[in-house]
Amino acid sequence: MEIKDMTAVQLSAAIKEGKITVSDAVEASLAAVRASEDAIHAFLLVDEEGARARAAEVQKKIDAGELTGPLAGVPIAIKDNICTKGLATTCASKILQNFVPTYDAEVITRLEEAGAVIIGKTNMDEFAMGSTTETSAYGVTKNPWNTEHVPGGSSGGSCAAVAAGEVPMALGSDTGGSIRQPSSFCGVTGMKPTYGTVSRYGLIAYGSSLDQIGPVAKDVTDCAALLQTVASYDAKDATSMKRDDYDFMSALKEDVSDLKIGIPNSYFGEGLDPQVKESILKAADVLKARGAEVEYFDLDLIDYAIPAYYVIASAEASSNLERFDGVKYGFRAKEYEGLHDMYKKSRSEGFGPEVKRRIMLGSFVLSSGYYDAYYLKALRTKALIKQEFDRAFEKYDMILSPAAPSTAPRLGESLSDPLQMYLGDIYTVSVNLAGLPGITVPCGMDDKGLPIGMQLIGDCFSEKKLFRAAYTYEQARGAFGQPEKR
Repeated sequence: MEIKDMTAVQLSAAIKEGKITVSDAVEASLAAVRASEDAIHAFLLVDEEGARARAAEVQKKIDAGELTGPLAGVPIAIKDNICTKGLATTCASKILQNFVPTYDAEVITRLEEAGAVIIGKTNMDEFAMGSTTETSAYGVTKNPWNTEHVPGGSSGGSCAAVAAGEVPMALGSDTGGSIRQPSSFCGVTGMKPTYGTVSRYGLIAYGSSLDQIGPVAKDVTDCAALLQTVASYDAKDATSMKRDDYDFMSALKEDVSDLKIGIPNSYFGEGLDPQVKESILKAADVLKARGAEVEYFDLDLIDYAIPAYYVIASAEASSNLERFDGVKYGFRAKEYEGLHDMYKKSRSEGFGPEVKRRIMLGSFVLSSGYYDAYYLKALRTKALIKQEFDRAFEKYDMILSPAAPSTAPRLGESLSDPLQMYLGDIYTVSVNLAGLPGITVPCGMDDKGLPIGMQLIGDCFSEKKLFRAAYTYEQARGAFGQPEKR
């Protein structure tokens, strides 16, 4: 098996057994990046020199028996809204084009302690605002399965890098489906953990009550290994949760006989592509055949998830992004008259259209006279959606649904109609509003040769159940394959 075809866990095992070196793994990854980047543009920055130096350092620790974890020596890509000391972190925005953090995000510290090797920073929708990775100030990323289509977003660069075989795993962030939807479009496995499971320290905020860092990988085993590595309680993050058990890999068993899975009727109505529906229901049949109890039920209030999400997320974005004013760091307009003009021109020139749209929407819903009518109402709706999921989880261990209503759209289609792009998040945003975990696993292909992803949603802190069900399905499904091999 070629190095680039190995999963992260397989690769680390081969390194620890002495079959290959960390340098071999890093060079294979860098070669794959060079071969694919002109067509895919998954990366904004590739740190070849740093990766090679790190490979030598990690190899010494593995040889000395200091690094024994499941990801020691494995190359990884990092979404460009996660701070990396000494490496530019731009959020794919002109306004942060020169920003080099002086500290590492907590997840980066944990990856380095585990012996992972950072290859570079991946492209994304600007400040994670978008569903296609087309709002990036530094060019679009393309879907490795068909470069005329988008990879999804906002973690499209991370998902495309894994799908194209450039790296075996990556970190993304998920505010309203930003890991799960591009994972579906790119035919990889991605998880949004329970809110508070992974530290947000060093994640440049979009919507603080919704953002969560999560893993993107080739398969469920790698996904569990990566989450196990980065999840922890962090006193530096006020939203971090203390959990008793972070051993997610122990859940990788083929057994769903004790699980009851609910399928919401409202998720399979108008607007869902027939081929997506067929693939999702076939996946449900696979789990049923393996012993799970599968049942349809009514999940109310979902029609309100999209408006509630975009009101809350935009409000938080308008607050979080006010710090980018051209004073301390990032882009500053060259010509201006006085301080206020400098603010205005720096933000006007530094932010892209989608970010401006959401800042304006957020500022509007927080303004006097509209706060009660929109923002408070959205918060109440968020609480009601959480209650609706709580009722569902009294009866079901998890919920099975599509990750997106269609396969990856063509480049340019979504940006021409932002409202339609927002509606594409219908199956994912409610998970963030309720703080729940969700995982996307590839479950089929459409007639254009584009991947389809199944989403499993669990109650808070039930990641192990999700991994067990996803692993059982994956083992029954068999290898999904890679773009160039189909």
